[in-house]
Amino acid sequence: MPKFVIERNLPGAGKLSHDDLTAISQKSCDVLRIMGPEIQWVQSYVTGDKLYCIYIAPNEDYIREHAAKGGFPANTIAQIKNTIDPTTAEA
Repeated sequence: MPKFVIERNLPGAGKLSHDDLTAISQKSCDVLRIMGPEIQWVQSYVTGDKLYCIYIAPNEDYIREHAAKGGFPANTIAQIKNTIDPTTAEA
């Protein structure tokens, strides 16, 4: 199943409280439960003004539907084609 990285513009994201992040996470999980197992949230990274989220889904349309139902921005959606890390250099 394809994996995607979603860039979400969210001014002040890095200053969100624990309670704010909990509420956002709960909303996302609520929408995912409704949508079914075809779409999965893997992890998100919070930066100063953005969230970078990793999802597994059949296609980009699922990502857009999740964002629309949850009221989340999905400014950029890119399918992950491969991953590398320091061990990749040990070919």
